[in-house]
Amino acid sequence: MKRSISFVVVCASMMLASGSAWALKGNATAGKEKSALCHGCHGENGMSVAPNFPNLAGQFSGYIKKQIRDFQAGKRNDDTMSAMAATVTEAQDLEDIAAYFMSQNTMKGTTAKSAKADKGKTLFMEGNLDKGVYGCKNCHGENGKGKSAENPLFPVIAGQNKDYLVKQLMDLKEGRRTNDPAGMMGDIAKGLSAEDIDNLTDYLSGL
Repeated sequence: MKRSISFVVVCASMMLASGSAWALKGNATAGKEKSALCHGCHGENGMSVAPNFPNLAGQFSGYIKKQIRDFQAGKRNDDTMSAMAATVTEAQDLEDIAAYFMSQNTMKGTTAKSAKADKGKTLFMEGNLDKGVYGCKNCHGENGKGKSAENPLFPVIAGQNKDYLVKQLMDLKEGRRTNDPAGMMGDIAKGLSAEDIDNLTDYLSGL
């Protein structure tokens, strides 16, 4: 029941967010220069330079903005990113940086053809209701590219780095990351075993 309520709360929050997230308009051209400090980890085109850094290419601008604000507010913590987020002091700069990364070709991985990836695909599509795990496609779309560019809640995850995905799911599972809407992803991650996470991220990183 808790997860069902959380899902309703998240959907309602998404509708409210979509109406207010775009009060300012980002300029992708200006954002390229403004995002120069980000390039050292996330790459100039949003494809990260190391597997533990997330790809930002084609990521929804609303999601990027939410994460930066959460780092600034201490709702999400990372020594490097918390410090970097603190340097973005102007709202328009944040809009422009997010618009720039969203304008890049959407992240994509190298297709993984393995038994692990096949199991991960089943979990992504169908979930595991016995464990209270929703199919990821319900929020992230059938291709993992998200449902709508106008919400900051459900990011693009297809083609994301496996190492990064594993860390985020483990952080959610173990309560180290708590900035997900209504705690929904934390609840879902708690229902995933280490093997589930390995299989799921094998599939997602290869999309």
